[in-house]
Amino acid sequence: MRSSPRPSLRAAGLLLLLVALAGFPLAEGLMPGTRHEFVLQQLTTVMIAGLLAMSLDLLVGIVGLVSLGHAAFYGLGAYLLVLLTPEYEAPSLLTSVPLAVAGTGVVALAIGALVLRTGGIYFIMVTLAVGQMLFYFFNDSKVAGGSDGVYLYVRPALELGGAKLVDFESKVQFYYAALVALVASYALLRVLLAAPFGKVIRGIGVNEGRTRSLGYDVYAYKLVAFVIAGMLAGLAGVLGASQYGFVNPAMLGWHASGTVLVTVILGGMGTLIGPVFGAFAVEVLRHGLEHVTSHWLLPFGVLIILMVLAMPRGLAGLPDQLRALGRLLPRAPRPDAIPREVDP
Repeated sequence: MRSSPRPSLRAAGLLLLLVALAGFPLAEGLMPGTRHEFVLQQLTTVMIAGLLAMSLDLLVGIVGLVSLGHAAFYGLGAYLLVLLTPEYEAPSLLTSVPLAVAGTGVVALAIGALVLRTGGIYFIMVTLAVGQMLFYFFNDSKVAGGSDGVYLYVRPALELGGAKLVDFESKVQFYYAALVALVASYALLRVLLAAPFGKVIRGIGVNEGRTRSLGYDVYAYKLVAFVIAGMLAGLAGVLGASQYGFVNPAMLGWHASGTVLVTVILGGMGTLIGPVFGAFAVEVLRHGLEHVTSHWLLPFGVLIILMVLAMPRGLAGLPDQLRALGRLLPRAPRPDAIPREVDP
């Protein structure tokens, strides 16, 4: 029996996509400067949103934990980056950024230890409540700028001997930093899911009761997955704050969490790479519809519903869906399969 070529084809497709993304900043001569800069920023936004959606997919698509408060870790990572750095100094890539991600992980550990004692619809409601609590905490906090938020006056940088080796003020360098963060996070999650830990959390997502009956501490495994997802969301928040230069409470609200969940569903749950495609589709739809009507959310919602109904496995499952559809279509018989008349 020959092995299916699909895994190798998918790997080749992802490699080509990675090469295209890595080479895009070098293709400035193919389009006007302002156009190239705009597309560069949009692709950076997509990669950050893809990283955030990928972190949620670990919970929703793998472990089976539907969270409506995941954006709280995204906003928390952004706020910690700003609050842990002096106002007019550049956050260090070796201190401020790791501290912001680690601080998000500590908060995720504390929250996860509480919310994971629930399940099903109760887990959804509790995560929503916790996310809104953090939203109102930063919204009413004078230290965090209240509803106006806070500004990141200087982007993160890596300095050595007074010289900046990496500077997020450069849009090209920041683009590559977002690409590295996305690829590294994807590789980390793939390694984790291929390890025994990943097999256990997949088992929890399929049948939690049976996994528990096999002797695994389901609560501990879910807590570790929750913390990993929270830290990756915090990393996305650090990148988001670095790109926009400011942080406000809207980054933690349930609207943001809902958008991330829609992105995961549209891209394909449980695929990791699917949410990245979902982030690209959401950004393209949003940008296109904003130029058509000021009430773009209405057609946006309709299109998302139609896409989900037409692609129940998301964008990542579209090739398999088309392949299955092709097998159902009638095919013309081959010439050598047509029976010939035999002379009596």
